[in-house]
Amino acid sequence: MIIYMTDHGKYFSLEESLKKNLPMPRGLYINLTNQCNCDCVFCLRQKKSMAESSSLWLKNEPTVEEIKSELEKVDWKNISEIVFCGFGEPTIKLNELLELLKYVKKIRPEIPTRLNTNGLGELEHGRNISSEFENILDTVSISLNSATAEKYLKITRAKFGLKSHEAMLTFAEHMKKFVPNVVLTVVDKVTPPEEIEQCKKICKDRGLTLRVRPYEDS
Repeated sequence: MIIYMTDHGKYFSLEESLKKNLPMPRGLYINLTNQCNCDCVFCLRQKKSMAESSSLWLKNEPTVEEIKSELEKVDWKNISEIVFCGFGEPTIKLNELLELLKYVKKIRPEIPTRLNTNGLGELEHGRNISSEFENILDTVSISLNSATAEKYLKITRAKFGLKSHEAMLTFAEHMKKFVPNVVLTVVDKVTPPEEIEQCKKICKDRGLTLRVRPYEDS
C-alpha cells in the first residue's frame, strides 16, 4: 500500500478504512520505499506476514506523481495528520519526501505533518539536511532505540556502524532548529527499564523529548 491508515497494529488502505468504519479522524500514512539503512531485530518487516491487500511492501516504489494522484482520493475532513512512514526509511527518498511535504502543506496547510525516521538521513546523504524541512514538517519522530552506540548497533544493525548512534542524536539536535516538535522514541519491550532511564537523561541533556512507545507484534 502506498497510502494507508492504522488501527491497533493493523494496516488498511483508504478503501478498507471506510469499509471497516474506523474511528475518524485519524492519521494518513504515506509509504515511499522498501529501502532501509537499518535491519532492526524487532522490526515488523522481519516478524510479520501480511495479506497482499494490506501489505506495506511495495511491488514498485511510487513516483511523486503517483502519490499525488492517490492523495486526490482522500476525504480530508477525516484526516488528523499526514505521516511519512512505511516499511522503509523515508529519508532515503529525500527529494521525493521533500517535494511531497511541500505539496501537502500547499494543499492542506491546516493538517499537521510528521516524519517517522531512524535519524540516519544525514549519514545517508553526507550532509546536514535539517534546514530542508523548515516550514513543511511539524513533527519528526526519531528512533533512539538504545542509550549506547554498541547496543544501538546490535539492535539496529545500521549499515553505517558505530557512528550511527551519535549521528542520529546530532540529526535530532539539528532538526530542533527547523521543526517545531522533535521526539525520540524507544520501544518498551525491547528497552529495559534501567536503559529507558538512561535514554531519558540523554534526551534531557540535549534538550530533546523522549517517548516510550508500545511494541507492536501483530
